[in-house]
Amino acid sequence: MREVTTLLSNAGPRSYVRLRSVYPPFPRCSRVPASLRSLSTESRSSLSSSDLSRNGGYSPLTSADSGLLLPSSSRASFSTSTQHSDADWDAHPNLSISEFSELPSKDFGVNQHMVINQEFKEALRQILWQFRAPIRYAFAYGSGVFPQVGSAPGSSQCHPSAPAAIQTMQQGKGKMIDFIFGVSYSQHWHSLNLMQHRDHYSGLGSMGSYVVSQVQDRFGAGVYFNPYVTVNGTLIKYGVVNIDTLCKDLSQWDTMYLAGRLQKPVKILRDHPQVRLANQINLLSAVRVALLLLPAEFSEFQLYSTIAGMSYMGDLRMALPAEDPRKVNNIVSGQMAHFRRLYAPLIDNLPNVTFNDKRCTQDNWIDDPDANVRLTQDMDPVKRGNMVRRLPESFREKLYFQYQARYGIPRAEFDKMMKESNDKDPELVRKRQGGPFEQRIADDESLRDELQTSITKTIRWPSTVQTAKAPLMAGVGRTWRYLREKQDKYNKSGKQSSSSEETSSKTKEE
Repeated sequence: MREVTTLLSNAGPRSYVRLRSVYPPFPRCSRVPASLRSLSTESRSSLSSSDLSRNGGYSPLTSADSGLLLPSSSRASFSTSTQHSDADWDAHPNLSISEFSELPSKDFGVNQHMVINQEFKEALRQILWQFRAPIRYAFAYGSGVFPQVGSAPGSSQCHPSAPAAIQTMQQGKGKMIDFIFGVSYSQHWHSLNLMQHRDHYSGLGSMGSYVVSQVQDRFGAGVYFNPYVTVNGTLIKYGVVNIDTLCKDLSQWDTMYLAGRLQKPVKILRDHPQVRLANQINLLSAVRVALLLLPAEFSEFQLYSTIAGMSYMGDLRMALPAEDPRKVNNIVSGQMAHFRRLYAPLIDNLPNVTFNDKRCTQDNWIDDPDANVRLTQDMDPVKRGNMVRRLPESFREKLYFQYQARYGIPRAEFDKMMKESNDKDPELVRKRQGGPFEQRIADDESLRDELQTSITKTIRWPSTVQTAKAPLMAGVGRTWRYLREKQDKYNKSGKQSSSSEETSSKTKEE
């Protein structure tokens, strides 16, 4: 695995121990490699009181990636942390939790933490420490963190004076690094940030934190972006979102704006128990929708491409010459091992899908970024109807309304069905089993089209409004710069693709 090789060569033996400790085994599909069986403890790094006070008393190291690993009493198997029945944690999630100890199990959600070069990770964390306003949850994402196959190269002049670890990981071809910051109170956060970083904001900042927070919360997907700002010598873009808004999107898919980003590998830099639980629901929901979209037999690449592609359905940028049409392929091709880490533990514990490939009998397939094993799923309408019933609430309602019109169901009968499937009534959601309506949907030959329509409807309006409010957040100058750079990348990626196709064609002729 390329990323593992980089890690082993640059980060030393301590990081190797941690890699072995956090990578999940796959109990049903293969023998667990010896290097993945043993878990080692590592003492948690201590923080000074001044470090804690800078971030409102919150420790950024409270996560599975912090060095706080399993004690000896919990080393039996990672799989125990993911073997929850469908009627368990995702059926009645408690999204009001505030402690990691309140999660369903000690290692719950560790699959969300990607292993990257240690020095690069610390350089990203140092950027967070430059903000006095308290950041409760944070992740870095995009091609600036995870290289994408076939993506256009960046500029060597991108970062004025970035740390050596960032320059090394980006190989001198600098790309702006994207962050999302989860905060408790957006107006309070922007008030503190405006005092420290007024230059990060457009002219809208002169109107005060109230106006800024209203633009964030009331329009689009509830995210406020500050692009093209330099922190620690590194060019970054950061989006600010309320923790509650983030968790609602992850668990219900009301916009899929941030849920879609977290359905792909990201590097979590500060974790939060509430978000970890909500994101595990998001990931499981992504698997279920992908299974409903896929045939009985498919490959890992098809599965991960289906999941990664969902967040681009309905995105206005994909309809404009501002985004590489091969973006999904580029993302998945370069990150197969990361996608496997993110989803395989969940897939391996679902009752209606299984890895079914001779490659899985080999000990090293888990770490192989070039592996592309086969999977099979049970197409029984009863089991697929259960998946339909367990889709995120806001998204499921859209799908149900489409099928009400499709089947011509009278309004009174439909309202009765909706009442019976109401997730907010604890007396009616004990099992969340699909009934005749869900089974009929699951067996419908047009299900794929209806699901894609529901995804598009979910994403299009929030995504369009977020794009429309960009000039307010970033200012006209930085918005124009962003669009121009997107256009340039689009043109470069097209030329690279044509060149690659010509080379491939000549090779075949020879």
